[in-house]
Amino acid sequence: MAKVTLTDAAITQEVLVVGLAHKKNDAKKLVIESGDITLDSKTLLSALEDLGATGNADEIIKLPGTTTRLIVFTGLGCEEKKYPHEVLRRATGAATRSLAGNTTVAFSLPTRTIDSVAAIAEGAALGSYAFDEFRSSSKAAQKLPVANIVIHTSLARKTEAKESVKRAMIIGQYTTLVRDLINMPPSHLTPISFCALISQAVTLAGGSKAGLKVSILTDAQLRAQGFGGITAVGQGSANPPRLLHISYTPTKYKKKLAYVGKGITFDSGGLALKPALGMEAMKSDMSGAAAVCAAVMSIATLKLPIAIDAWAPLAENMISDTATRPSDIITIYGGKTVEVLNPDAEGRLVLADALSKAIEIGRKGKSTLDGIVDVATLTGAQVVALGTRTSAVMTNDEKFRNQFLAAAQDSGESFWPMPLPIELRASLDSPVADLANIGDRMGGMLVAGLFLKDFIPDDLPWLHLDIAGPAYNEGSAHGYTPVGGTGIAMRSLVTLAQSYLN
Repeated sequence: MAKVTLTDAAITQEVLVVGLAHKKNDAKKLVIESGDITLDSKTLLSALEDLGATGNADEIIKLPGTTTRLIVFTGLGCEEKKYPHEVLRRATGAATRSLAGNTTVAFSLPTRTIDSVAAIAEGAALGSYAFDEFRSSSKAAQKLPVANIVIHTSLARKTEAKESVKRAMIIGQYTTLVRDLINMPPSHLTPISFCALISQAVTLAGGSKAGLKVSILTDAQLRAQGFGGITAVGQGSANPPRLLHISYTPTKYKKKLAYVGKGITFDSGGLALKPALGMEAMKSDMSGAAAVCAAVMSIATLKLPIAIDAWAPLAENMISDTATRPSDIITIYGGKTVEVLNPDAEGRLVLADALSKAIEIGRKGKSTLDGIVDVATLTGAQVVALGTRTSAVMTNDEKFRNQFLAAAQDSGESFWPMPLPIELRASLDSPVADLANIGDRMGGMLVAGLFLKDFIPDDLPWLHLDIAGPAYNEGSAHGYTPVGGTGIAMRSLVTLAQSYLN
């Protein structure tokens, strides 16, 4: 990840990035957006027009510079008096990605507000990513991500601007952690190694001195204490399941939240075996767990006065003579029984256990839990409904949902509200257990949400985030988003926690 700094001094870097937009009423007319520096726009626009530049998002045009070795134009879309933060974030990320192989890059984009400086810094941090841990002979041929980003702005000396860059660096650091975990092959990321890597990251984040504490339940403890969902999903694998809990308790705090993330380190589908085509992407089925763990560390590093419990139910869903069978009945933590009609609908089973435990701990004694959020790559139906760049949010509390949607918009992540139609709940009824783990196929994303809702008290604000499509980018890179793990939801969870401070 690149180091980001601010300056209002003259440009000395060899590579300069500026913005390129087009007029709203005339898409052929280009506008150079160079922030607080002045360029020879007439000459540059002529060259850009000859090259067929459009100024559209994700467009990158490189020209030889005059005072710099290279001048790079990154598309901003339609000209605006004030560009949306996500436009600046994506434009910066796209340029940073395209400039891999360069050590230091200067950016001069419109920075009229502190928030715009923050967006550019975040885009740079998110765009300077590469995953090459498992390369050997081919590693030398890979271009290294940009190491240093210098943002030119007249706001460079303001304390608020410097603080915004610090926050961007923290967001970038923990998004990198999420992406690295998602991209790690299942040969190296198991429930046990996931716990080890997160424990190490918590130590680096300050551990107990930062208000962080880690506890882990083993497979034997899970079985003994009645975690039937996690046990049932993990029992077919040679790699035993775990329940990871990270608590962040600052000295003083105003609110308390719980975050629960699905952590299936590899999902073969179990005895409902998935097709071979595309199964390699199932290493990403722990994206929710990675997001909630990284979010709580981000919140602790930012020293936010809000208590957070992060829970990661971890299992590997595999085939063997001990795997859960269709029609098996299991008992979720707390006592509800579930008929497992489809072993590939396993995420909701581990989440039911973890949600039940999170609520028990969150409401223990005189403690008050203000809200609970689960994050999961839960259903293929999410991708059918919303595509690969927009995640779903379901809830039992409209106010909580709106607060989250505002936080997601601020962070630049795309979420869309979906309903939980009561008429679909009947499809989860089982003739032999309290409920079944699948129901109507049509509206499958909503049915999965209704299953989880059964484990949530009516008086507790709850959000269910289905990130199945956006968590893992199997297409081409865009904006600040690389191929592979994206880190979706982590930023929104941090911003949601921050929203309680206003």
